[in-house]
Amino acid sequence: MNNVSLPVNRIYKDRLYKMIFNDKSELLKLYNAINGTHYDDPAMLTITTLDNAIYMTMENDLSFIIDMRLALYEQQSTVNPNLPLRFLMYITDIYSAYTKDMNIYGSKKVQIPLPSFVIFYNGVKSQPDRTEFFLSELFHPTTDQPALELKAVMLNINKGHNQELMPVIPFVITPNMLLAFVPILLKCH
Repeated sequence: MNNVSLPVNRIYKDRLYKMIFNDKSELLKLYNAINGTHYDDPAMLTITTLDNAIYMTMENDLSFIIDMRLALYEQQSTVNPNLPLRFLMYITDIYSAYTKDMNIYGSKKVQIPLPSFVIFYNGVKSQPDRTEFFLSELFHPTTDQPALELKAVMLNINKGHNQELMPVIPFVITPNMLLAFVPILLKCH
């Protein structure tokens, strides 16, 4: 039998990732593992994930607020240095929705959740455990003192990397594993 390399549709991989962490309990375990926290009440999570059906232009993988901390998570099978720009677009929409009933034009400060931006890398190209991407790396011309900055942290979740996350990410979704799920996802779609 010939081994045929079939291209994996990244959308299916993305949907599987979202399905796994759709459960607030699982999402809270992931948050605790990344941040070294010990929250135990999934009801504390407020989901802020952008849904293409509502926003018509943007959709992010996962975002939520817990204890005035806003976590934005993206799953990627390729290294994408443009993710800080995408995160900026996402957070602008999330903060707009969050502050819609607040007086942002008044003299009193509004409080907004502290953001963090995490990318879960599960691609086939070798990557270190942790890589940081900065919005300012995309600016042209470059500057040592950007007026705006956003840092996104990419965590390699492939086998042998970031072992402390493995209990909450019980398996890595490889292209071959995904091929087994594609028929199931197609039936559910």
